[in-house]
Amino acid sequence: MIQNVSVIGLGKLGGSMAAGMASRGLNVIGVDVNRHAVEAVNAGKAPVQETGLGEMIAANQERIRATLSTEEAVLGSDISFVIVPTPSDERGAFTLQYARFAFKSLGQALKKKKGYHVIVLTSTVLPGATRHGLLPILEQESGKKCGPDFGLCYNPEFIALGSVIRDFLNPDFYLLGESDPRAGDLLEQVHRRVSQNNAPVKRMSLENAELAKIAVNSYVTMKISFANMLADFCEHLPGGDVDVVSDALGMDKRIGRKYLTGGFGFGGPCFPRDNVALNFMGGQLGVDSSLLKTNDDYNRGISKRYIEKLQADLPKGANVAVLGLAYKPLSHVIEESPGIYLCRALSEAGYRVIGHDNLAAPYAETALKMSALVTDSLDEALKDADVVLVTTTDKSYTALTADHLLRGRPAITVIDFWRCLKHLAADPRIRYVPIGLCRDETAAAGLKPLWS
Repeated sequence: MIQNVSVIGLGKLGGSMAAGMASRGLNVIGVDVNRHAVEAVNAGKAPVQETGLGEMIAANQERIRATLSTEEAVLGSDISFVIVPTPSDERGAFTLQYARFAFKSLGQALKKKKGYHVIVLTSTVLPGATRHGLLPILEQESGKKCGPDFGLCYNPEFIALGSVIRDFLNPDFYLLGESDPRAGDLLEQVHRRVSQNNAPVKRMSLENAELAKIAVNSYVTMKISFANMLADFCEHLPGGDVDVVSDALGMDKRIGRKYLTGGFGFGGPCFPRDNVALNFMGGQLGVDSSLLKTNDDYNRGISKRYIEKLQADLPKGANVAVLGLAYKPLSHVIEESPGIYLCRALSEAGYRVIGHDNLAAPYAETALKMSALVTDSLDEALKDADVVLVTTTDKSYTALTADHLLRGRPAITVIDFWRCLKHLAADPRIRYVPIGLCRDETAAAGLKPLWS
C-alpha cells in the first residue's frame, strides 16, 4: 500500500492537496521553486491563501514537509502529483512551459531511482498533451520506458477556489487517465484512501480524460449562460422569476439545479479560458465548435448589455458602488471577473465608480487604476453611493440593511444581480432592482400581440 506521496507545485490546489492527503494519513513531500512557499509549509503555515489551508497544515505538520528538490521528493515517495500552471497562449491553447520544466526534473530524478514510480499530471491540458508533449521528456531524461519502469496518469481535480480542500476530499468522482492498468491501480489506491465520501473512480485513456476534464468546465459555462438568458426572458414576462423557473428545471434529473442560477457572467482562472481552449482544439481538428465561441462571446458582452439595460436605474453621472470584485465569494482572484468588467464598462459610460471587495481589493486596485477607486472598507464604498450594484453573494453584502445602505440619506438604488437582498424590496426608501425578476407592469403588452 502506498504511504508516501509527493506534490510538485504548492499553489492553491497543490498546497491543498498536500494538506488533504496528509490529513488522511499519507506522508507528503511538497516541492516548489518558491523558497517562501517551502519555508511556510515547513513552518506549519499555508504557502498561499485558501480556506482552512493553514489550519490543516498545522494540524498535520508531522506528515508534511517541503523541499526545493524534485529529486528528493521522487526518491522519498512512490507517486508524484504535478500541479503547475498551464496558462493560455496567444492561440487560446494551454502552454506546457512550466509542465515541461517540471517533467524534465522528474525524468532526471527517475533516472536515479530504483523501482517503479507513478507520475500524475493534475494541471489542465488539452488532449494529446500528456502523451505527446510530456511523456517523451520523462523517457528521454530518465532513460526508462513508460509501462515497465514507471507509470503516467492524467488526474485533474474538480474544485472551486475558496473550497478547494472540501472539494478535493469530497469529489463527485475521480477522473483517471492511465498509461497502463498498473499505474491506474496505484493511483486509484491513493484516491480510495483520500476520499471522505467514497467517490467513484472513472478510468480511461489519457486522451479521453483530458477531453472529459475540459468538457466538464465548458458544459458548466453553457449552463450558466443559459440561466442568464432565462433571467433576461423573465424580466420581460408578467410575474417572471428566474429562480422559480430554474427550480422547476432543476427538478429534471437530466438538467439538475447546480450552476443554473441566472444573475451574472462566469469568470475566474478556469471557465473562460477552458471554453477558448476547447474551441481552439476544435479548429485544429476540424470539429465545429462554434457553440463554444458563441458562449464565450455572450459571456464577455454581458457587462455592457447590463449597463444598456439598466440605463433607467443609473442616473447620468451617478456615484456607483460595485460590491464584489473577485469572480466569486470567498476568493481574492479577479481573473476574468465580471465585477471588474462591470466597473470598466460603468467608467466608460461616464459614471463615477468605487469598487469594494473584502479579499480582492489590493489586486483590483491595480487592475482598475484607470477606471475606478477601490476600497476594502464597505462603509467607504457606500458613503457617497447613489446606486449600489451587488455582484457576488458575499455574506457582508447579503446581510446589508436599509439603514446601512442609506446612511441617513432619503433614497438609494440597489441593483441586485443575485436577488440576495429581497428583504429590501418592501422599504419605500430603496429602489430595489433585482436581476431576473419582472418589474415591468406593461410586460403583458409585449406578449399579447403574439397571440391576438
